[in-house]
Amino acid sequence: MSHWTLYPASRFNEFQDPWQHLNQEGKNSALLDPAFLAPALKLFGSGNEQLAILGGSTPQAMALLRPTGRRGWETFQPSQCPLGYWVSQPALPWQDVLPSLLQSLPGFPVVLGITQQDPDLIPRPPASRTLKTLDYIQTARITLQGTFDAYWQARGKNLRANMKKQRNLLTKLGLVPRLEILTQAQDMDQAVRDFGQLESSGWKNDQGTAIHRDNAQGQFYTRILESFCARGKGRVYRYWFDDVVTAMDLCIADDSSLIILKTAYNEQASHGTSPAFLMRQESFQHLFEENSLSRIEFYGKVLEWHTRWTDEIRTLYHVNGYRWEFLPGLLGKT
Repeated sequence: MSHWTLYPASRFNEFQDPWQHLNQEGKNSALLDPAFLAPALKLFGSGNEQLAILGGSTPQAMALLRPTGRRGWETFQPSQCPLGYWVSQPALPWQDVLPSLLQSLPGFPVVLGITQQDPDLIPRPPASRTLKTLDYIQTARITLQGTFDAYWQARGKNLRANMKKQRNLLTKLGLVPRLEILTQAQDMDQAVRDFGQLESSGWKNDQGTAIHRDNAQGQFYTRILESFCARGKGRVYRYWFDDVVTAMDLCIADDSSLIILKTAYNEQASHGTSPAFLMRQESFQHLFEENSLSRIEFYGKVLEWHTRWTDEIRTLYHVNGYRWEFLPGLLGKT
């Protein structure tokens, strides 16, 4: 059996190629791409993270981990990242590798958490005496199959009627809505600035969580969007009412999925409409007609509004590995 080797996470750049190779052996998720991970680690890491590698020149598994509490470790998981940072060969059983990883980590940890995993990327493992899983959140997606007209007709009558009513209202007010799709790296700096202005106009600014171009969040989204756009895998949807930006989606893509990372809209310029909904109707139609991707992924917690757009819902999960068999019962994780 191969052994785990630990490195300071600051050396991640040296191991980007084998990390991406493992990602590509699986579903090649944009969220596990080094172009997404490296800026997150640089901007949101504490400096205590470790890169764990199973195997030698051709690793079987890799993980970015951080200590939690006195006797635990977990995958690196800043709030901007929907998935915990773990990649492995598709057929590698969790039960075969977590015990040895737990024993390889410093500080004699007794529990190891692999957070926020997607069953579409790695199937949820069966429980054992030292391995337990638990639900995280339900998340939604839209399969881009068939025509947009068929998809739209399958939506609820209330959504379709409401969108028509809102467009009639804009016409009555003399406002012309327009969808703009940005895909060039040189446009991303201004796009993130515009997005930050939208967030700053709403409740996120009051809570201090809004993106600004010069804060860590702004730097993160600018870097990843520029990087993905340079490879033809990034795009920003910007929705206008005349000459006023009213809604935006920040997105990245892999070979099969468009992932909506962040959404914002201008609360003051909505004119009694839902700019984000109007934008989505047009952007989704464009994606159906473009016919280059298979899915739209939300990755956030399913809310009522998601269910108006789709009924495709799945549950993300956590994996906990324990050093001893009695610990799950002791900690209430039976």
